[in-house]
Parts: sequence; structure tokens; C-alpha cells
Amino acid sequence: MEYCQTTAQCKDSRCSPGMKAYCFHPKIGRSYCECHRKQMETKATSSTNIVNCQINSDCRGKGPLKSNGDFKQDPKVLETEVKEDVDNEQGQGKGQGGDWTSSIFLFLLWGALIYYVFNLSPNQTPSRDMYFLEKLLNLKGDDGFRMNQVLVSLWYIMGLWPLVYSMMMLPTARSSKSNVPVWPFLVSSFFGGAYALLPYFVFWTPPPPPVDETELNKWPLNFLESKLTAGVSLFAAVGLIVYAALASGADWKEFFQYFRESKFIHATCLDFTLLSAFAPFCVYNDMTARKWYDKGSWLLPVSLVPVLGPALYLVLRPSLSDLPASQGPRSSEQE
Repeated sequence: MEYCQTTAQCKDSRCSPGMKAYCFHPKIGRSYCECHRKQMETKATSSTNIVNCQINSDCRGKGPLKSNGDFKQDPKVLETEVKEDVDNEQGQGKGQGGDWTSSIFLFLLWGALIYYVFNLSPNQTPSRDMYFLEKLLNLKGDDGFRMNQVLVSLWYIMGLWPLVYSMMMLPTARSSKSNVPVWPFLVSSFFGGAYALLPYFVFWTPPPPPVDETELNKWPLNFLESKLTAGVSLFAAVGLIVYAALASGADWKEFFQYFRESKFIHATCLDFTLLSAFAPFCVYNDMTARKWYDKGSWLLPVSLVPVLGPALYLVLRPSLSDLPASQGPRSSEQE
């Protein structure tokens, strides 16, 4: 993909005969060159930039189409987008030198965590750990044993975290410069939690690639962008936190004893801590990709509250499909 700031930077030679290269600006991600029929001609006016779409399919839903097929965009918006593109390019150039250091740090952190869990964490009750796991997975029937209320809440919260992370990271935490997809790590996190998700950040190279309206209407983005999904996640998070908070003092004392003895519970608590610590970063990344930082920055300290903070952000954030259309070809006349 060829990135650009203005249409003048796009080369028509890359297009098929009868086609012209334009610079498109998606709702998230860097601007890129795309070929369209030459019927798409740009006219500049003092108040509005009008792109005449002789054939409506040329516009491909990249903006509000009027009955006469015109696509209109305020030049002030275009000027802002150019400034953002330049700032992104400069920021990426400054940050390239530190990319490898952060990747090495994250890799060493992940390696240290894996080593600790398998070799240094307490492991005094392996048979009891297996029994607890079978009970939590409903593989054992009712044998009269009452599971610890705090442990049950933690177990289901760990099942909710991967969904919350999927909603925060797709599509805004995808990599535009790397061939490493994010979805295998998100799927693995349903089984391995932060231990499976953390390696992705070693390979992550922002900014995210462009996303068009068609992709937003397909699975899984239509599900992950849904306010219904976000609302259910927040409701579940509140219920699980309240369920744990209502546990008796004896349950909490027993849970801390489990933490000191059980590898399974010890590793799960560490996993919960890691996911809680990385969540504000994912909230910030998603918020800036949606260009909502000015209005939503107050949610950053709220996201420090485990599960509840990120889930509340997902309910309040603007949907990508509701953002103002920022796509549109730029021509040499606009420069």
C-alpha cells in the first residue's frame, strides 16, 4: 500500500488505463493512494470542496452522497487532516529508534513472567488445583463442595477480559507495518490471558491500517463495535465485581490462602493484574485512533479501575461508523 498526504503524491502510473490515483483518508489509519475512474474530477470552491461522482459507485460510500451524486467536504476539515497526517509521520519518524527497545523490554517481561509462573510460583496443591479447574469448567457434578465466591468471580472476570480487549484492539490496534495479525493473539487470550496476548505487543507497529465502511458492517467488527455488546460487557463486569465484593470475610481470607499455595490461582491473579495494568494503554490507543481524546480523556484515569473502567469506556466511546466522514480524494488544486 502506498501512503500519502495529498493526491499529488499518488502516482497514476500504478493504476490501470483509464484510472487515476487519489489520496483517501479513512476514519482511522494512515492516508493511502487508491485508483478510481477518471470520471471522479475534483473542483475547488471558496467554501466547499466538491467531488463530482459521475457514477455513484465511484464514491463507494466514502461520504454523504447527495441526490445529484456530489460528495462535499469542508476545506477546514481537509486542512486539519493534512496537519494530522504530517504530525503522524513526524511522530513515527521520531519513534522508530525506540521501537526495538520497547519490543525487547516487552519480550523480556513476557519471558520473565512465563519463567516465574512455571518455575517460581507456589505449587503446593496441584491435585486441588485440578479439582478447582474441573469444578469451574462444570466438568464435575454437585458433590456438596462450595466453591469460594471470590474465586468464582475472578474466574468469570478472566473470561470477560478477552472480550473487552478484543473490543479495544480491533481494529485500532492492528499493525500497518507488520504482517503479524492481532486476531490469533486475541483468540488465544481466551485461554491464556495476558500470557498469550503480551507477545503481540512485541510485534505491534502502529498506526492501524485503514478501515472502510464495508469492513465495519462485517463480522467481527459489527459485533465488537456494537453498543449492545459493550452494554452487556459493562453489566456483566458490574455484576461480577459486586458478587466478589459481597463475599464474606472468611471467603476473602480463604482466597488469600489459596493465592499463597496454588499455582493455578496465583497465576490467574497475576494474569488479572497484567490485564488491568495494560488496559489504560489500550484505552488511550483506541481513543486517539478515534480522535476522541479531547472529549474522552477523563476516562483514562477511570480505566485504571479493573474491568469496570475499560467496559465503561466501551459504552461511551463513539462508534467508528458514527464518526464524521474523513475520506475523500485530495487533488493538486487543494494544495
